[in-house]
Amino acid sequence: MSEIDVNQPLGTPTWIDLGVADLDRAKAFYGALFGWEYQEPSAASGPFTLCLLRGRRVAALRPVSGADTAGEPWWHVYLATDDCDGTAERIAGAGGELLVPPSDVAGLGRTAVVADRVGARFSLWQGRTLPGCELVNEPDTLVRNDLVSPDPGPARRFYTSVFDFTLDGNDDLPGLDFTFLRRPDGHEIGGVFGSPAAVASRWHTVFEVADTDEAVARAAAAGGAAEPPEDTPYGRMAALTDPFGTSFSVITRRPAAR
Repeated sequence: MSEIDVNQPLGTPTWIDLGVADLDRAKAFYGALFGWEYQEPSAASGPFTLCLLRGRRVAALRPVSGADTAGEPWWHVYLATDDCDGTAERIAGAGGELLVPPSDVAGLGRTAVVADRVGARFSLWQGRTLPGCELVNEPDTLVRNDLVSPDPGPARRFYTSVFDFTLDGNDDLPGLDFTFLRRPDGHEIGGVFGSPAAVASRWHTVFEVADTDEAVARAAAAGGAAEPPEDTPYGRMAALTDPFGTSFSVITRRPAAR
């Protein structure tokens, strides 16, 4: 199901935003790439410019200074919780760090900014009028998030402790240090990828697109950059970079086996 109208279960990646120094340029780039339209900041949305697809909220852009974006060249992921304050305490107890304490975001929800045991930043989201991304798992929306870390062991222990996730190996990628993260109900919410080449631990965002090669061409025409598309067991993927140096990926998924 791609339409979301209720809060997601604990630990599910449920919202994304991006800090940008040039809001107009960011809107132009992501509008060209994904066809997004925008809802300007208001009393109901706070400082965020909400990104819309077919009138549904799928992400947000937030204005920051150039100095603030220098250390954050990635889409910021929010994990769902029904108790932002309680989950923040649990994170601190598991060796994580509370970077910004819980607070309300206009009427949208309650959030806190945290870091896990290996320094990867993310936020919590307790939805109120905004449950999170209202469209997912379809072209031009969020499809998955994976944690990439040079030190994956402590990260795996952290997420299983805080969110009660279980870990599963990946037979499709036997040569990689990758494990799936699953909620207690068995639903896969992402994974942890151990990469000695990673310079820091961070959550990586993947968007679905209808045609990866066309998305690469659109990104380049709009001022971004892209690596050549590659076929994977899950679909055709490409790593993209927006005009600000933000790294993310796109995928055209293979049709599900019947």
